[in-house]
Amino acid sequence: MTKPTRLAVDRTITVDINGSPQRIRLCAESTGLPPLLVVQGGPGLPMLDEVAKFQRLLNLEKDFLVGYWEQRGCGDVSPHDTESVSLQRQVADLRAALQWLYAETKQRIVILGISWGATIALQAVEHERDRAKAIVAISPDLHTASSDASAHAFLQAQSVRATSGRLRRRVMKLGTPPYGDSTTYQRRATLLADLGTIERGKTFVTLFRETLFGLIRTYGVVGAVRVLRNMNLVQGKMLPDLLSLDLFANPPRLPIPVHYVFGEQDVLSPAAVVKRLPAAIASPASSVVRLQDAGHMAHFDQPGIVRTIAMNAV
Repeated sequence: MTKPTRLAVDRTITVDINGSPQRIRLCAESTGLPPLLVVQGGPGLPMLDEVAKFQRLLNLEKDFLVGYWEQRGCGDVSPHDTESVSLQRQVADLRAALQWLYAETKQRIVILGISWGATIALQAVEHERDRAKAIVAISPDLHTASSDASAHAFLQAQSVRATSGRLRRRVMKLGTPPYGDSTTYQRRATLLADLGTIERGKTFVTLFRETLFGLIRTYGVVGAVRVLRNMNLVQGKMLPDLLSLDLFANPPRLPIPVHYVFGEQDVLSPAAVVKRLPAAIASPASSVVRLQDAGHMAHFDQPGIVRTIAMNAV
């Protein structure tokens, strides 16, 4: 995919969402296209710095008015804005964002939810049937205890097979789940990235360098520092919600189609959990696919397939 050479729509709007100023960048190659809202993963990850990567790989702007939504506490905002984050608040914010975008376009919205963002979307649309059209859920967080156990087993197996003593020491230092603080949570993310389960062919250093360049390009040097600070603050606030997450215990009742997408190399989405989805979280015309040569960020590893799924959801 190539980045659109010309956009008929490209504007960033600050919207008051439940008392929090949040930015949404709207992009499209032509006017009148159906809306699609991207709900970023995390928790705590900014969105606007990844717009160029989304456009280069997925080029959704050709067929959609794409809204890139920066959630509460994320991006270059006051640290005060991070104090009120919670799963319940983020779900309420997404509902408000959908209401705003629907009022702007007068069209029902396709939601592209990434990881934690997909989890938020699954809970928000239960109450927004008149505004949401479909969800494309990339690697949603569903049951943290199962995800932690799967990732732990994978890391232990990699440690046993490792020829590098350094990898064994890193796994040993990480310890066993749950990971209730940002330090161990990020340490595990680093290991999983280095072992190819997050984005195929990219180590943590590669991904961090890519992210840092994107942050500086989007927010400036000082802004990038504030964004990184907010990432840690939001993550610290949200970890209790993430640790106790069990979407199967009180499954949302989904009134719209949901298309789940997982990567075969994503150890955070164990096959046993994925198999439970169709029966446990029912929705009309739902689908579940696992993509080869893809990790947790399946939309970046297999962008053409994910783009096709989104287009078919209209």
